[in-house]
Amino acid sequence: MPPKRPQEKAQPAPATTSPPQRESPRTRLLKRGPSALADAEVIALLLRTGGRESSALSIAHNLLSTLGGLSGLLGASTGRLRRKGIGEARASVLIAALELARRLARLKVPDRKPMSRPGHVAAYLALRYFSPDQEVIGALFVDARNRLIADREFFRGSLSNATVEPRPLLKEGLLRGAAGLILFHTHPSGDPTPSPQDRTATRRLEEAGKVVGVKLIDHLIVTGRGRWHSMRGNGG
Repeated sequence: MPPKRPQEKAQPAPATTSPPQRESPRTRLLKRGPSALADAEVIALLLRTGGRESSALSIAHNLLSTLGGLSGLLGASTGRLRRKGIGEARASVLIAALELARRLARLKVPDRKPMSRPGHVAAYLALRYFSPDQEVIGALFVDARNRLIADREFFRGSLSNATVEPRPLLKEGLLRGAAGLILFHTHPSGDPTPSPQDRTATRRLEEAGKVVGVKLIDHLIVTGRGRWHSMRGNGG
């Protein structure tokens, strides 16, 4: 008889491990603070939940991708925000969040001598007026003590059609009793470098303002990416 083989011991089945779960935006916020969140995670928290086929985070990524990042949200209408996973209610939440950001930025614009902190003024103007596909032109009006009276948009158009005409800006300044104004306009390209046309418009407005007694204090060029240029502070 052939010798009996020793019985082999049954080997335990290898343990199965699930891949580590990514922390949710809410968990990251509570553990590490809001600054630790990526842009898409902040938006996902506002959306709260996703749809049947997509998570809130994937919807947020899609939104930023199609709009061109956070700067694309600034001028987005409810219609542009609406898509699969974002209905009217969620689009309204995003619009409300942007409006809250604008109001908080406005609080940082000093009522006295607003150009003492041009960076804060530029941040407010970008939130308030920036459009990703149109150039916007407007002005801030100040009194004789350089206290801010009001700000207003005057023109909105394509890159090739937006122009600065002194007359309506100066007329508004006179009606408001303004002693001076700060011209501003947006560059959707994200580059705040002034063009030759920008420099020409600045000189025209400055000369016309001298005639009617409304001083041009500065000309700010702002973008939706946190970059800005002061024509006065950077040599015009």
